[in-house]
Amino acid sequence: MRTICITGATSGFGKAAVQLFAENGWKVIALARRKDRLTELENQFPQVSTYTCDVRNQEEVNQVFSEISAKVGQLDALFNNAGLARGRDYFSDSKESHWHEMIDTNVKGLMYVTKAALPLLRKGSAAYVVNVGSIAGRESYIGGNVYSASKAAVKSLTASMRLELAVEGIRVGEIAPGAAETEFSVVRFEGDESKASGVYTGFTPLTAEDIASALYYMCTLPPHVCIPEMVIMPTAQPNANTIFKK
Repeated sequence: MRTICITGATSGFGKAAVQLFAENGWKVIALARRKDRLTELENQFPQVSTYTCDVRNQEEVNQVFSEISAKVGQLDALFNNAGLARGRDYFSDSKESHWHEMIDTNVKGLMYVTKAALPLLRKGSAAYVVNVGSIAGRESYIGGNVYSASKAAVKSLTASMRLELAVEGIRVGEIAPGAAETEFSVVRFEGDESKASGVYTGFTPLTAEDIASALYYMCTLPPHVCIPEMVIMPTAQPNANTIFKK
């Protein structure tokens, strides 16, 4: 049985990935901050092991992976999904607390988890590290500023990891979505559901299941095949700044 570790496992892309991989016979290690939601996953899928973990806390990440290592011999895939956006303000009006939250989660958290997971990935079978980026890491937009910068960092980190780990047979790639309807915008607008839902009206956005399917495709490719980056966009969104709405 192959094993995947998924961060941000209780919502959006992460939750959809947990379900897809579990239903296809993988052992899943699910990390997230919300214990109640993790318990729901455990109750639904017996092969899912859960750990409460805030990826922003390096000491906590290291402790969790110490526990995982004692129970699991190897990891065959890591899905660095934990991430968020806060606000759509101009940079001059943005909140420093939002900067720290995005950088600490999207960049530092990814680094903490990957470094802690590498000893297990090195024991895996043609292991694959897949990082969640964004079209925002490739194309800037008004109000994107620090979020875009954090996802540009993910793109660069992914490329560097790919160069460094290829000699060990470890594959590294990035999935960079466009507009996807998950809890992303609710978090970005701090719980304002009417503002969040307005982002997705008038066109068909990506779903969490679309991204989970792409991840599953990458992780089930033959060992000699690596997809370094996969940009996935809604048909109605040709770039970061343009969405054709009806």
